[in-house]
Amino acid sequence: MKTKQSQKLKKPHTAGKIRKEFDKIARDHMNVSDDALNQSKARALEMLKKTLAKGHARAHKNLLNRIYRGGKCAEVISTLMDDIIVELARFANNLLKGEDGQPISCAIVAVGGYGRQRLAPGSDIDLLFITPPNADKASLEVVEFILYMLWDMGLKVGHATRDVEDCIFQAKEDMTTRTAMLESRFLTGDEVLFTKFRKKFAGKILSGSARNFVKAKLDERDLRHKRSGESRYLVEPNVKEGKGGLRDLNTLFWIAKYCYAVDTVDELVSCGFLSREELNLFKRCDNFLWAVRCHLHFLTGRAEERLGFDNQSAMAEAMGFRSTSGLSKVERFMRQYFLIAKDVGDLTRIFCARLEAEQTKPGRMARLPALFQRQKQVHGFTISGQRLTMVRSDVFRRNPVNLIRMFKIANDYKLLIDPNTLREVTRSRHLIDKNLRENPEANKLFLEILTSRNHPERILRRMNEAGVLGKLLPDFGRIVAMMQFNMYHHYTADEHLLRAIGILSELERGELEDDSPLAHRLMSQNINRKVIYLAVLLHDIAKGRPEDHSLAGARIARRLGPRLGLTKNETELVAWLVEFHLVMSDTAQRRDLTDPQTIEDFVSSVQTLERLRHLLVLTVVDIRAVGPGVWNGWKGQLLRELYFEAEALLVGSASHANRPLRVANAQKEFLDVLKKNMPDWAEAQCKKYIARHHDAYWLSYDIDTKIKHATLLSSVEDSAFQIEVTEDKKQEILELNFTCPDHPGLFSRLSGACAVAGLTIVDAKLAITKDGMALDVLRLQEPERENFPDKARVKRLIATIKSVLQGDILPPDRLADVPFSRRVNAFNVVNNVTIDNELSSHSTVIEVSGLDRPGLLYALAKTLFNLNVTIVSARAVTFGERAVDVFYVQDLTGEKIKRKSKLTAIMDGLEMVLANQSNPKRAKPAKQGRKAA
Repeated sequence: MKTKQSQKLKKPHTAGKIRKEFDKIARDHMNVSDDALNQSKARALEMLKKTLAKGHARAHKNLLNRIYRGGKCAEVISTLMDDIIVELARFANNLLKGEDGQPISCAIVAVGGYGRQRLAPGSDIDLLFITPPNADKASLEVVEFILYMLWDMGLKVGHATRDVEDCIFQAKEDMTTRTAMLESRFLTGDEVLFTKFRKKFAGKILSGSARNFVKAKLDERDLRHKRSGESRYLVEPNVKEGKGGLRDLNTLFWIAKYCYAVDTVDELVSCGFLSREELNLFKRCDNFLWAVRCHLHFLTGRAEERLGFDNQSAMAEAMGFRSTSGLSKVERFMRQYFLIAKDVGDLTRIFCARLEAEQTKPGRMARLPALFQRQKQVHGFTISGQRLTMVRSDVFRRNPVNLIRMFKIANDYKLLIDPNTLREVTRSRHLIDKNLRENPEANKLFLEILTSRNHPERILRRMNEAGVLGKLLPDFGRIVAMMQFNMYHHYTADEHLLRAIGILSELERGELEDDSPLAHRLMSQNINRKVIYLAVLLHDIAKGRPEDHSLAGARIARRLGPRLGLTKNETELVAWLVEFHLVMSDTAQRRDLTDPQTIEDFVSSVQTLERLRHLLVLTVVDIRAVGPGVWNGWKGQLLRELYFEAEALLVGSASHANRPLRVANAQKEFLDVLKKNMPDWAEAQCKKYIARHHDAYWLSYDIDTKIKHATLLSSVEDSAFQIEVTEDKKQEILELNFTCPDHPGLFSRLSGACAVAGLTIVDAKLAITKDGMALDVLRLQEPERENFPDKARVKRLIATIKSVLQGDILPPDRLADVPFSRRVNAFNVVNNVTIDNELSSHSTVIEVSGLDRPGLLYALAKTLFNLNVTIVSARAVTFGERAVDVFYVQDLTGEKIKRKSKLTAIMDGLEMVLANQSNPKRAKPAKQGRKAA
């Protein structure tokens, strides 16, 4: 960005070395025979490869040693490529035409990022060969020679060969081509031809078309952001194309260059678009992002632009980050990345504000659509059309409360905030001090913003991006841009909380009623809005501290509640919700909800209906805000099941007295639906079917699943099995319902078959009828949810299950061939096995937690089978890279396992599986079965 078009390329030391080598090659092969030509090309190619490798190695070393900043590294690599291309062109011309031949008659021009004199190690080399209208054959042969040599060097070359008129035509027709040509830079050849092209490009393309170019670039940016996930706080960001990445900075410079003919970033100051401070910020962002991009290319050995989990730790090490108390080095590195991305967003707003202001001046380009229509003044601010602006520049200095009031007005009137006003907000953030944080009016305004019925997430996000939210709530400021290094959380901590507020608002408005009917009903009728909105905002506010974030968050809530005007009871409820915000999710997903002991333990923690109602809403919102694909109907069903069981115990009627009534109601509902779906079932057949199931079954499944089971059980033969696979494309889930006569090790075989088929079990429910029929419900996904399983995959799954059950396939023999993401290997997950005899009234509960891998659930279940342990029920949950598998087990007599030696053997066996040291092939069969919960 900083090299002017008129500046001649200097010949650095590398160019001289390349030239000497080329001259030596030419002298050694003076004749023009094919053999001599091929030998020359081979020697030249080998020399160029070594030159490029040495240049990259030197640049990498200087980048690692902090001798080069990111931008400098990219410039050095670009200059190295300049030397190679310039000397290669000279060599090709001499080799093909002879030393006395005419110079190459085309202009070789760098365009795009290369034209900007910035290259990452794996970047494409974008070249434009500008030829005269009737280019001679010899010059075209030189062009071809250059391209083939570059390709043979292993470089990706984007190229075009055009005369001047064709260049202008293509620039008119295609905005991407026009943008690439905007940054054209002469390398070698016919400079007169290049000058002619630049003159025509300025007169026929740039003149009078600025408005269309600006609109096209901003539209292109918005589309790019949408493709890359909208948020700049995705935990695996795209350094080049993502929101807050290099392309956003490029877009700003393209617009300035196109509209105001600037050649360097420094000129943005003299144009009045950036202050000196903002220019320094631009350069700091540019250098950091280029450093990240260059390190990433060097690390991976390819043009990798996504900063994935598998590279982040090595990147943090390369860039010199170190771990501190509460934050690992990778989390510190990624936080710095997201803060830079946020700064890029600030620069974008500032730049667009200046651009809009400049358009109103006489003699400037045609103005973009105006938004200024009606005007109205409110508390020192002017409403102009759909924009909110300051009446006077000292509005914040005169009364710092206006820093909060402005966002309240914008939210109330559904207004955009003028970028110049936001810029003044950024400059005035120092006014948010202890006095303002304790100001009753400021806190009242903030609480009204937080609990607004008018999309509070939007205005809170603006407050966060302006730096106001973190200053008003310093604890929130500590988690801004804080990444949680795991595959479960898709966003930074602050982004997760803001998204949670948005989901809570959607829930309240009824937009999520179909997916979360209970939470919507509670939100509409039984919830204290101040309490739930504040609890959602604070539930993860203490992330990144050495202590438990739930306990630390509760202390923050107790301190903040009175400041915001909450009563003592409201504050205590918020604090309790923050401290226990994970208990409902953990219980629902990791415990057997048909076990009365589970419900009693949960209720002993919750204690009141008020807490239960608020906790259900908070839990739903929290899970949904983690990221795409995390929430599904299965989890919703589990939470509702837990809620209703706990509610029944809390309302005062004993669970034993209430349970038969609920079982009866569930059976009645089933019969009503069954008669509609299966009218041919006789009354006696219906009663007989109901009698096959234990009471727990009727409270454990939704009505659709119960109907599926009735169909499966009515069609299964005594020795056979039935499978039904249902696609839920909305949740990107396969639901597998399976039934057959129960037999030893059935669940381990099923889980092994799913692993062999390359599918991940994200949830599992097991049941058994009174007459010994197994009913298993498994919910399956593609690993990492990259694709929805197609019909061919479903057929393979069913075929694999049949083969495994028949003994034709042994899962251990196939699991090594199952593809699995290397991203998981980037994480260090502490393995843990706990065995508890107090969590269940009838079973020993084993919880196993460790790094996920293909067949883990199978290996665990197989180990328990080999130890003569009966699996009564199981839960399989994945939290990104971490798998948590919970088994309710009994000994062969149907009792809890209490013998110490047996418990030790179980512990040792499962720990071996987690350490990947067990050998399932050597397993000996054991006779066992499963009992219903």
